[in-house]
Amino acid sequence: MPKFSGRTGRWSRRAAVSLRRRALRMRRAVLRSAYWRAAAPKLAPAARRLAPVLARTGAGLGSVGRRLRAAMAAVSPLGWLAVGLTFVLVLLGTVFNWQEALVAAVGSGVLLVLGTAFVVGRLSYDVALDLARTRVAVGDAAVGSLSITSTAARSMLPVTFELPVGGAVAAFDLPRMRPGHTHEELFSIPTRRRAVIKVGPVESVRQDPLRLMGRRLIWADPVDLYVHPRTVSLSGSTTGFIRDLEGEPTTDLSSSDVAFHALRAYVPGDDRRHIHWKTTARTGTLMVRQFEETRRSHVAVALSLSSAEYTSEEDLELAVSVAGSLGIQAFREQLALSVLTQDGPLRCTTAGAMLDGLTEAEGRSRTSGIVDLARITADAVPNASVVFLVTGTEPNGAALRSASMKVPPGIRCIALRCGMGLEPALAAIGDLAVLDIGDLESLPGVLRKAVA
Repeated sequence: MPKFSGRTGRWSRRAAVSLRRRALRMRRAVLRSAYWRAAAPKLAPAARRLAPVLARTGAGLGSVGRRLRAAMAAVSPLGWLAVGLTFVLVLLGTVFNWQEALVAAVGSGVLLVLGTAFVVGRLSYDVALDLARTRVAVGDAAVGSLSITSTAARSMLPVTFELPVGGAVAAFDLPRMRPGHTHEELFSIPTRRRAVIKVGPVESVRQDPLRLMGRRLIWADPVDLYVHPRTVSLSGSTTGFIRDLEGEPTTDLSSSDVAFHALRAYVPGDDRRHIHWKTTARTGTLMVRQFEETRRSHVAVALSLSSAEYTSEEDLELAVSVAGSLGIQAFREQLALSVLTQDGPLRCTTAGAMLDGLTEAEGRSRTSGIVDLARITADAVPNASVVFLVTGTEPNGAALRSASMKVPPGIRCIALRCGMGLEPALAAIGDLAVLDIGDLESLPGVLRKAVA
């Protein structure tokens, strides 16, 4: 193989640059020439008349291209196999004078033509997908309706509509419909597990019996159905934790609060409303009041989603339900709420938004567990009144004690170990209260024991 030196390569690049410059100089010379200046006014009207023609031609070609792509998309893989087989049979019959191959090719072509007849034609419908409720709890009925109205000027042939629901597909056979006629189908969606179920899009399906040709059209956009975790009422069960801490002064000092602490010298930036004028007059120095911060009602729920801390998926579902029940009760008592997982804080503007976040939560194999989550919670909610650590049965007492040490002193910490079939119990590891939850119905009773 010949070898070229770097000098030869540099020369070729220089030659290319030189040729490009010469071409640009020739183009400028042509544009500046007298011939071009004389011909340009005569060519401009022709160019203006030709522009709409070219635009219409381009639009027509684009329309033809779209129709061609739609026609090719209507052919199924089995249909393309039949097309290829037809060409092969025609070729064999023509080259080798094989009459049987020609007959088979004709039969295959007839099937393709008949299949085309099933998908040719224009559909005109008004389709409405409606769910009675887009947010339900596990076990509640989720009912929806599919309303289809014919908007065509003539009767429409029967067609099949498909409605994907999660991983399944529901098919509805639409009968022959007269103009303006409405057909309604009711359906129910099973809600056995917590999930976000995508319902839709609604598609019409037309295909021949041999499935050589098929055509799908989307008529309605999908709708998300949130299946919230099951919760239980905790009326009065968490109030005791808050009542012991509500309004209790802390060691943190503040320039504006309720609990008076002391007087100090005024510094620039202090609020003048807190100047103590009697002491100022007596000492001759501006003095301001200083207060102790009092604790506000703020519930923090740390839900661990580490699959290593749960023995089964049912245990994780129980933990999610426990966290949801604590959050719902906080909203009922009009308390500030923060719910955190390893994925970050959940949106807790409303009870529905919190349950939406819990519905989307998924357990994964994570390196961080309840100890790291407790540290993250303490950093994110330093002013919490009580912190609930919700986890599975795998973390032992030492791990739970280590997690509680991440919570700042003065904040009540309660750990809830969730496991299906676990005997409800209450234990104490130092200042940490550990609650064993075996089923959701036992949660209120165990919390009342902890309060007492």
